[in-house]
Amino acid sequence: MDDPVGTVRRILCVDDDPDARALLEIALATVGGFDLQFCASGEQALGAIPEFAPDLVILDVKMPGLNGPETLDGLRKRSNGSDCPVIFLTAVAQPEILESLGGVGAAAIVTKPFDPMTLADTVREFLDR
Repeated sequence: MDDPVGTVRRILCVDDDPDARALLEIALATVGGFDLQFCASGEQALGAIPEFAPDLVILDVKMPGLNGPETLDGLRKRSNGSDCPVIFLTAVAQPEILESLGGVGAAAIVTKPFDPMTLADTVREFLDR
């Protein structure tokens, strides 16, 4: 995933909580300089992916309708999103839950609450691997 110097990476952020979306905007756009698009549901995310063509999807686990794992499954079934890495966001930090989330194909898991001043660095480190 090496990008030319100066390329702004695109992140699709999917969370049904408007406060979480606002915090993600601060953490990733204001602090991190990423190009973001927001969706409030898994269904919206699956519709937005072809046009936005994100480099990464940050996906809340618990949402009404399609939850995070279901949205990830839908993403993997689409040719235009099957190789896009996904980071899950979850408020549940129990080891067995985190392990099960890793088993469904998420590249990483970030627990809520996250530090808005360091999330961009965490995401950038992940993208630079």
